[in-house]
Amino acid sequence: MSVFELGLALLEGIALIASPCILPILPLILVTSMSGGRGQPFGVILGFIFSFSLFAFASRWLIGAFHLNLDLVKNISLGLLAAFGFVLLSERLSEKFTLAAQGAANLGQKLAGSQRTGFWGGLSAGSLIGLIWTPCAGPILGAVLVQIIRQESDTQSLALLLAFSIGAGIPMLLIALTGRTLMKQLSFFQRHARAVRETLAVLILASVAFIASGVDATTLISRKEVTTMSTDPSNTPSPDTGLIHGLKTSYPAPELKGLGQWFNSAPLTLDSLRGKVVLIDFWTYSCINCIRTLPYLKAWDAKYREKGLVILGLHAPEFAFEQDPDNVARAIEKYGIKYPVAQDNIFSTWKAYDNRYWPAHYLIDQEGRVVYTHHGEGEYDTTEHNIRTLLGLSAEGTPTPETTTKSYTPQTPETYLGYARAELFAGQKPLTASGNGLFAYPSFTPLHHWSLNGSWSVQDEKIRALKSGDSLRLNFLSRKVYLVMGSQNNQPLRVSIRLNGKLPDDKSSGDVKNGQVIVDRHALYTLIDMGETANGQLDVEALDPGLELYAFTFGE
Repeated sequence: MSVFELGLALLEGIALIASPCILPILPLILVTSMSGGRGQPFGVILGFIFSFSLFAFASRWLIGAFHLNLDLVKNISLGLLAAFGFVLLSERLSEKFTLAAQGAANLGQKLAGSQRTGFWGGLSAGSLIGLIWTPCAGPILGAVLVQIIRQESDTQSLALLLAFSIGAGIPMLLIALTGRTLMKQLSFFQRHARAVRETLAVLILASVAFIASGVDATTLISRKEVTTMSTDPSNTPSPDTGLIHGLKTSYPAPELKGLGQWFNSAPLTLDSLRGKVVLIDFWTYSCINCIRTLPYLKAWDAKYREKGLVILGLHAPEFAFEQDPDNVARAIEKYGIKYPVAQDNIFSTWKAYDNRYWPAHYLIDQEGRVVYTHHGEGEYDTTEHNIRTLLGLSAEGTPTPETTTKSYTPQTPETYLGYARAELFAGQKPLTASGNGLFAYPSFTPLHHWSLNGSWSVQDEKIRALKSGDSLRLNFLSRKVYLVMGSQNNQPLRVSIRLNGKLPDDKSSGDVKNGQVIVDRHALYTLIDMGETANGQLDVEALDPGLELYAFTFGE
């Protein structure tokens, strides 16, 4: 870890002052800094830094160990902030809260054995503020966790986190000191204490509503499913390495880090695999592009494992339900995967490889260097040629590398349904906020667009049908249509499927039978195979409430 990284973390912390996530706690900082001695504002900020650092550092382990959902923690935190806002609106509740805060300050004084009531009282109050605010930071905290997880040791992670926390505390301290001075000098605030308190309450509640709306939601890491990403069109092996499309400059493979549960193997390290040829596959089980690569990976595993090839499937979840090890285990069994698979739920190894795509393959030679990469589907013959070359096997028996670039007919793009990444929605207003809503189909749903009818709960990564009969319409151009679906209570749900207003043919509809699909797990479901690329209207109707829809994907 460099001084530059520490400085960057400090600046990121200072930059938090410009984020809406900071708004709810600024009134808390001002209120708790007003009473007590001169040391109270310093105690408040130090307590905030301490509890924030402790909570975030513990999250480094908790997120991976217990598969925690930061959205749930964030919602609980927003509930606590909203409750505090309502307390400030009531004079009676505010008095009780003040008495409770004074009790905490007195306890802090007794435990510390100090006469400086203000500082120790502020320390306890600041610690509470830090605990309330930390999960509320949401995506910001997530970005910080990514950085601390990448560090090689707990000491480095803690140093980086402290730098970020101090950066966040500096502008808060300035606000606390300035606000304290203004409140003492301006008698207006003293004469209108009730109005000030209620204004702060309104600010807190408005900030909570703003954050809960999702307008400020950001993506932790830029990720994308890809069908194929072509490299150099030449299929001539390099005279130096014998590899096709090999990297011009190989580099040491980053070590595996931050991984959770392992399947089909005890935990492995690249250092322990030195002398083997290693193929790392970043995948997730609801990604159709990833699923289509599995037959090739399984074939290579069966064909070359005894000759020195080790395939490592690193499962990096796109949706929250893919963090569940039981769901991953079922997918491994369903697809017959025999090679080692590990969960990269917090994207630590993903980030170490600077990866951005599902699927993505990194081929590592016997000396532990990455010599070939490929993102997306395709180049299977090229990848196998390179595997054989590194294993020292002859070219005999190797399929001829693809000599032409496969052309793809334009089709509807991958379509996410949750508000965080929703596009091409044909409703009366964009999906920019979570919450329940009543929708109606427009007079026409344009090509590549989708619309809703009925009562739906719109959330960041999914939409949920609230009643039987709620439906979705998609105007698509493709041969095959896939939809990631799940059940709110993990109970089997019935879903009606109509293609151009009619029952689809069972022989070409994958998981659809007699016009219905039973959603009994969170997974990718095959809905339509038209035989060739064509335009169609798909209607998905929830026959039971609780149906969750995440994303459409398409294929030829």
